[in-house]
Amino acid sequence: MVQCTEHMCPIKVHWHVKNNYKTHWRVKLTVTNFRYRTNYTKWTLAVHHPSLRSLANVSSFLYKPLMVYGASNDTGMFYGIDGVNAVLLEAGSNGNVQSEILLQKDNNSSFSLEHGWPFPWRIYFNGDECAMPSPDTYPSLPSSARFSAPTGFGSIKGYLQILVFIVLIGIV
Repeated sequence: MVQCTEHMCPIKVHWHVKNNYKTHWRVKLTVTNFRYRTNYTKWTLAVHHPSLRSLANVSSFLYKPLMVYGASNDTGMFYGIDGVNAVLLEAGSNGNVQSEILLQKDNNSSFSLEHGWPFPWRIYFNGDECAMPSPDTYPSLPSSARFSAPTGFGSIKGYLQILVFIVLIGIV
């Protein structure tokens, strides 16, 4: 039996970018079980993401990098800690496990909030590939958001430009 959801999948993996710091990204990773009467013991979650090569910290899950393409480390295995969350319980209030991940930003800026980049390219739960939407379907800011009214330093700069213009007109 599977809990009734829109997607009707027995597992949901939720990757949420919580904070965008100057040098790091903070991600909350949650795995939810929608199956009644089914626990997942010794579960594994393989994630393919460009910023795993600069992973700074993982809390509540164990992590092992997988060197799939030689020295490139953009794939990793997450799994539960024995006695803490190694068992993903059946659907209900305790049917999820979660962790926070800290990803260090690289100098090449290959990881940004545009075009679905903060999200994993592929995810496998216990060896089964999870369905992922295409990156162009991820939500993004409307293009008009870039042209909002200036705030903070931008408004001060604008006022200074107006003052300089007024002073120049007064001199002429």
